[in-house]
Formats: sequence, structure tokens, C-alpha cells
Amino acid sequence: MRAEIISIGTEIMLGEITDTNAAFIASQLPEYGIDLLWVSQLGDNPNRLRETFNRAWERSDIIFTTGGLGPTQDDLTREMVAGALGEEMYLDAEQEAHLRQMMESRGRTMPENNLKQAMLIPSSRAISNPRGTAPGWWVERDDKIFVVMPGPPSEMTRMWEHEVAPELEQRADGILVSRTLKTTGLGEGTVDEMLAPLLSSPNPSIGIYARRDGVHARISAKAPTREEAWHLIRPMEEEARAILGPSIWGVDEETLEAAIGRLLLERGLTLGAMESATGGAIADTITDVPGSSEYFKGSLVTYATQAKIAMGVPAEIVAMHGVISREVAEAMANATRERLETDLGIAVTGIAGNEEVEGQPPGTMHIALSDGEHVEYSHSQYYQGREAAKRRAALIALTLLRRYLMTADVRV
Repeated sequence: MRAEIISIGTEIMLGEITDTNAAFIASQLPEYGIDLLWVSQLGDNPNRLRETFNRAWERSDIIFTTGGLGPTQDDLTREMVAGALGEEMYLDAEQEAHLRQMMESRGRTMPENNLKQAMLIPSSRAISNPRGTAPGWWVERDDKIFVVMPGPPSEMTRMWEHEVAPELEQRADGILVSRTLKTTGLGEGTVDEMLAPLLSSPNPSIGIYARRDGVHARISAKAPTREEAWHLIRPMEEEARAILGPSIWGVDEETLEAAIGRLLLERGLTLGAMESATGGAIADTITDVPGSSEYFKGSLVTYATQAKIAMGVPAEIVAMHGVISREVAEAMANATRERLETDLGIAVTGIAGNEEVEGQPPGTMHIALSDGEHVEYSHSQYYQGREAAKRRAALIALTLLRRYLMTADVRV
């Protein structure tokens, strides 16, 4: 089945927002054996929209659109779909009643402009959107389909997961499922070499990918049903796990910070951080996990040298070794344990900017982890801009922490 995605919104064309909707939809389509051939991004221009919608209806089997479903005059997606099919829109009484009820439940009077969100065409049916006022459309005619979805990502993804994806699965000739094993501490070439005995299998197949949080091994299988596809994957997953062993830190959508949180909870340990060059990036990442307050007490962002000393880093260590040093990172890790009264303290000091400091190049980072008796250390010299340097340092800190939790003799 040939697919096309049309993302609509002048704010996309002006660079005010990033089109994450198209990326999300594209990532989902292989699961249902749908081949994505075209992606378009358009502003709210009637002529260009009309040309794109007409062309999509001629060349594609299924077209996914996002955006342009609001109540204003420049929200034209419904009109463009109706025009491409040569059908007239009409006000659907059921959708109107639902829309008015929704507005009343929110204590609002519905502007008459919103009635356009209750419009349908003969070949369409409404797709429920409990997170917004605009329902989607499922349009089907002449063995072709328009799937019309709202632009806000939270509305679009909810509609996809609960309404669109189940419909696609029912129609799919075969289902593709995947299991992703996420590793750390191994290079892409190393993982490829370790899994070489499995790489020649056509179904299930395995692919190796370098990602920001490590190297991923994705095992995929296609079968008539989801259950049959998982039956194909399980034996290969067991083999891959046996080969990669403890380097696997998570699977599928699991994040490194969530995996670390689980380990901290299992071992009954608490964590604090002292951050200089990362400016709180470690704390920000760790607290992305719901319930992280059970094991993470906080972060001391000691960006200036005097702030480090005020929080317990001995001034003589700074004077002797310089603020950008292993010794200061280790002192910071010990100091945060004492200040925040945690079992573990992790710290980073380094250079996020693009100038040399204390004879060290941009991107130099010193990272330390202390448990009160032992100190683990790692460092990095990587610079592709300030944001990338901070992000990489935070990742190295989390990797160091996970390695400690996996290998150290810690008490549960």
C-alpha cells in the first residue's frame, strides 16, 4: 500500500514548530506493511493545498494528514479533502451535538465558527478526539483512504493509538513487530561483530543502530498476526540477550534514566548530583521519570567556582588541580553526598563553551560518582556545540551510574 503524509500549518513553514507528527506516523507505518513514498509540508495556502491534495488522491493508496482542523477560516483541510473527492460537506447533527456538549462541559459558549468542526462528507466518518474539539475524518472511496488528524501532537498521537492504529491492523496483510535491545559501553562495530551469527536471518531480522543513548539491536519479524510475529522474535531475542549480557540496559521505549531509577529502587539507594558544566541537565534527565523523588534528592548547580567551594569542595583542591579536573569532580561527588545526605553522589565539571579553559579543550568533561568509600571516574573530550557537550556529559554520567549499579557490591 502506497502512503503519503501531508503536514499542514504555516507555523511549520516558518520554523516556529517542528513537524514531529510526520516523523511519528512514518515510524508507525512499517508495522502494518505500508510503504511511505511521499511527505509534504504546507502552509495554509488554498492553491498549494488544493494542488497537493488532488495529487495525493491520484497517486497514493492512503493519505495521512495532520493540522488544519481548527475553526478558523484558514483551517482548510476538510475543504481540501472534499474538493479532491468532489463531494459536498454537510453539518452532521451528531457531531454538532457532541461539540456543543463538550463546550458546555468546559463552561464555554460555542462560537458559531466551530460548527465547521462538525462537518462531514458522504465518504467520511468522524474519528473521536477526546483531547480536542476537532474530530478527525476517516474517508474511504474507490479503494483509497484519507486519514485526517489534528495538528497538536498530543491529540494526534492519542487518535492514532486508539482509533487509527487498530483500524490499520485489521486491514493489514501482515504485521511487522520489533523488539529493540538497548546497550551501553559497546561500540557499533563491536555489537555488530558479537551478533554476527544472527545477522543473516531474513525473518526475523536484526539491525544494529548507533543512537544517542548507546547502540541498539532491533529484532523485527513479519507474520500474518501479531502473535505469530512475536513467536518468531522470542528465540532470537533470547540468543541476543545471551550474547550481549549485562551491556543491555533496556528495551523498546525504555529510557536509560528509567532503567537507572529501577536499579536504584531495587537496591534501596538514594542519589544526589552536583553539576557545573551541565547546568542541571543530569537532574533534568533523571526527573523525567515519574516517581523519581523516591530515589533522587536533588542537584546542586554550582556553576561558579565559589559556589563549589561554598557547597563543600575544598578550596585547596581547586587551587592545586584547577576547577576543570578529576580531583574537583571527585570532591564534588563527595560533597553532594554530604550536603544532600544521599547514598550516592554524582558530579560533573568541565567546559561547555567553545574556548579552552585551564589548558583543556572545549567539551572536556570530568565526571565522578562516589558512594562514600569508593569513587568511580569517567571523562570525555567531545565538542559539537554547547548543547551537545552538555547532553553527552549527562549521558556519560548516567552510563557511569548504571555501570556502578550493575557491577558494584551494593547492599539492597
